[in-house]
Amino acid sequence: MTFQRLVRFVPKGGDDDDDSKVLLGEPVDPSVDVGLAVRKGEDVAVKVYSGSSALNPGEATEQTATIGRLLAPLTQQEVGTIRCIGLNYKKHAEEAKMSIPAIPTLFLKPATCLADPYPAPTIIPKHTLITDTADYESELAVVLSRECKNVSEEEAMSYVLGYTAANDISSRAAQFEQTQWCYSKGFDGACPIGPVLVSPAAITDVSKLRMRGLKNGKVVQDSSLNDLIFSIPKVISFCSQGTTLPAGTVIITGTPAGVGMAHNPKELLHDGDEFVVEIQPHIGSLVNVMKDEK
Repeated sequence: MTFQRLVRFVPKGGDDDDDSKVLLGEPVDPSVDVGLAVRKGEDVAVKVYSGSSALNPGEATEQTATIGRLLAPLTQQEVGTIRCIGLNYKKHAEEAKMSIPAIPTLFLKPATCLADPYPAPTIIPKHTLITDTADYESELAVVLSRECKNVSEEEAMSYVLGYTAANDISSRAAQFEQTQWCYSKGFDGACPIGPVLVSPAAITDVSKLRMRGLKNGKVVQDSSLNDLIFSIPKVISFCSQGTTLPAGTVIITGTPAGVGMAHNPKELLHDGDEFVVEIQPHIGSLVNVMKDEK
């Protein structure tokens, strides 16, 4: 593993919309919260790597660049089908008034769900606007480094490339109308991830991470990852049974208590709202600013 915290970005000083200039690298300041700094308009210096993909980042070069536009750590083409685990926090199952599952609850998001952090807008689709039921779900995302199938829990962690934050944007009206969740959580851009991909060498014990969700600065979710029902090795192993998971596969591992529909009054997402998934230490803040689909 060559990196500790990998960031993917278009550098400042050129055309921020020119994706041919995309770079990978490691923040010069190992303590900077990249997503929060970009949101504040601060310059974030990055030591550029020689590779062009998080799956093959290469080595650190002598080049340093400043982030102009922050991107998801991987592309839609690299992640393929996103695996998602539902009801994986005890307190969230309780607030949803659902039984603790005996096995992981799995649903899928298409690659077209993958989206960038701020400054890219996070779109609330027309379908969801009609019912006013756009909701957030703060989640830890696991990225696989190599193809795996039928792996055991004991060997699962050797397949982890890194960790990042995700927001499982959901249309609750559509979700409650069906027994399947893929449709209500599968709209374009409904899975922003970032801001950095953190090596397992930096996060040796996932249970010690703390995750918060903040809507317009108000804390609406706050949980240690020791509330997980199914561990990360269990989730990886389960998803791989009978199924080839390609390198780059993203698994989002569930949301803690405090989703918008569970609040009274409800804390749903609307045009202009800012939602932050904060995972500390190391990962930092995935910032998304909502925008209605025109």
